[in-house]
Amino acid sequence: MRSSLDTIAVYPLQGTVTEQITVLAPGLLGGSVAKAVRTHGLARRIVLWARRPEARLALREQPWCDIVADTPEAAVHGSGLVVIAAPVDCIVPLTQQIAPHLAPAAIVTDVGSVKGEICRFGHSAVGAHGHFVGAHPMAGSEKTSWEHASAGLFQHRACFVTPLPETDAKAAETVVRFWRDLGCEVTTEHPDRHDEIVAHISHLPQVLATTLCAFLAKKDPRWRNHAGGGLRDTTRIAASDPQLWRTILEQNRDEVLRALGSYEDELHTFRAALANRDYLDITAHLERGQAYRRDFRPLP
Repeated sequence: MRSSLDTIAVYPLQGTVTEQITVLAPGLLGGSVAKAVRTHGLARRIVLWARRPEARLALREQPWCDIVADTPEAAVHGSGLVVIAAPVDCIVPLTQQIAPHLAPAAIVTDVGSVKGEICRFGHSAVGAHGHFVGAHPMAGSEKTSWEHASAGLFQHRACFVTPLPETDAKAAETVVRFWRDLGCEVTTEHPDRHDEIVAHISHLPQVLATTLCAFLAKKDPRWRNHAGGGLRDTTRIAASDPQLWRTILEQNRDEVLRALGSYEDELHTFRAALANRDYLDITAHLERGQAYRRDFRPLP
């Protein structure tokens, strides 16, 4: 069990180097961050904090962390980099809670899939205590717990880093390097622009998969036994945690509504073409969709 500084091992360092990294509320993403930090030797000491006592007890037995703190305040003590991996509605309250306890010039980042309010309130909360630089690795799954974490989760995955114009440039560069060292392909965007992008490429697909399954649930339940790969592939993310996605949709409501409106227009056009037997237009839709999907960048 790792619970004191006396038992810390020193690991080889490479890339972004810091004495201590803290991960708060490690689920799938936070646990994967800690594992990847350990695998790549990016910190001498990895400290975790989890909300539930039973999770803290289980985490103390894991070889990829050194200390499991009992409070967020204790967890961030002495850390140069803090990664908040809590649900999006908990990120700002946690940032406010830890801010007075940060080491001088410490950097706080996160993994939340909505960035506008989080970055503004996070920047304000940290204030003179350190720096807040938002981030969003596009590496999630329908699975959420740290038991499913993987050191390779971020390899060749897109990651947004979302500094505000007033964010310290060196702090932003450090966060960019950190996510690159974990294997991500990093893009910097303004937080509001990020929210517009992910409303279309992440949140809208979740809504479509979920509503398709909710619609089919009203039909004969035996139909699902005949589902082929098409339905299974299209709806995989519908198995995601409903409460997690409720908070994401609450946080990015306006951008998701705009994306839904545009998609409804596209669907109406497709429906009208089918109703009018305009199969040339139907073919054009199918070809445009095929071309967009064909040009996705390959994943490893």
